[in-house]
Amino acid sequence: MNQLTSSTPNKRTFYTSMAILAVMYFVFGLVSWVNSILIPYFKIALELTTHFQSYFVTFAFYIAYFVMAIPAGLLLNKVGYKKGIMYGFMFMSLGALIFVPAALTRQYSIFLVGLYCIGTGLAILQTAANPYVTIIGPIDRAAQRMSIMGVFNKFAGIVSPLIFAAVVFRSSDDATFALLEAGTLTEIEKNIILNDLIRRVILPYSVLAVFLLLVGIAIRYSVLPEIEASEEEPSETNPLPPARKSLFDYPYLIFGAIAIFFHVGTQVVAVDTIINYAGSMGINMLEAKFFPSYTLTCTIIGYVLGIILIPRFVSQKTALKFCTVLGLLLSMGVIFADKNMFLFGHSANISIWFLASLGFPNALIYAGIWPLSIHHLGKLTKTGSSLLIMGLSGNALLPLIYGAIADHQGLRIGYWVLIPAFIYLVWFAFHGHTINRWKK
Repeated sequence: MNQLTSSTPNKRTFYTSMAILAVMYFVFGLVSWVNSILIPYFKIALELTTHFQSYFVTFAFYIAYFVMAIPAGLLLNKVGYKKGIMYGFMFMSLGALIFVPAALTRQYSIFLVGLYCIGTGLAILQTAANPYVTIIGPIDRAAQRMSIMGVFNKFAGIVSPLIFAAVVFRSSDDATFALLEAGTLTEIEKNIILNDLIRRVILPYSVLAVFLLLVGIAIRYSVLPEIEASEEEPSETNPLPPARKSLFDYPYLIFGAIAIFFHVGTQVVAVDTIINYAGSMGINMLEAKFFPSYTLTCTIIGYVLGIILIPRFVSQKTALKFCTVLGLLLSMGVIFADKNMFLFGHSANISIWFLASLGFPNALIYAGIWPLSIHHLGKLTKTGSSLLIMGLSGNALLPLIYGAIADHQGLRIGYWVLIPAFIYLVWFAFHGHTINRWKK
């Protein structure tokens, strides 16, 4: 049976490849997690009237994963991984550049096109990067390597909203936002303020476009090895299942794609809605901008523990079971816990700290699902990876569902969307990943 391996699996190549992949995952986080502050920023600067509208930021960004995942797999099959990675960075660069005409015209629809283009680039990059991380070393340490990549991704997630806020916001903006909310400005005065506010993204996103293009070219000509099909020998401890013709012959892969869908959806809900939730407690945006960083800090703590404990002390399967159950319990805390407290300089309801704490179990869920879903696919690994990448569309849909519920029932009630998602993840961790054949 075939699997994907590096064409040059020596130790030096391994460490160099891990360093290049770490840079890639940092860039993934840089452009992805800034959405947490883009959502409330666009809501003000583009005069969006509902939470449902504002969460089209995540929809446009992540629906590209669903639409483009299979084409991304086909592209990688045709041009190889390294050229495919360069094309992915080019798409992201183009998306960042689209922010310039979007800001000049103050058109939400053009921003969404730019976000979709960035998402398309990320779909290509993650279709390439995740198999690299999974297969570049022993499969029983795949979750550990995913955790290392996750640290870089989430560290970028911590700094990207803060960098955005430092570049775009000014100390006087609290008074500006209060004026806009009061509705006392004339239409001309309001448009002058909003045009100035939205055009502040032009410089940072122009710089980002150039940076992404240069990174893509550098990786194309780097020492990162191509990975290709090779033969995997069966052993007494790891017998290989009979070859199958279609991805749909692997139930655990299908269940894994659904698990990815729910997991990433809960992760984005926890990060990208928390600023608005803090706002409902009377916390202004310049103070609330720190809350996504708290969530992602919890995620990094989870990753570090994963690197230390997996697989030496805890198997990646056991870690997945623990984290899914903990995620379900914390989600219940978000909905039902109700007490005001003062922590880290913020006076807020304790439920928001349960929401931030979801970052901890979410750290190891993705790292646990991926290797359990992709093993023994052989030459179907590339297209199987594409199917799992399609699961990232959960980032697009779950925040929209949250926004629709939040608009009608309240922001806190919207977090009920987390409960069925974590129930499914618990089922996959304990049973779903073991299903190797469909029952007739």
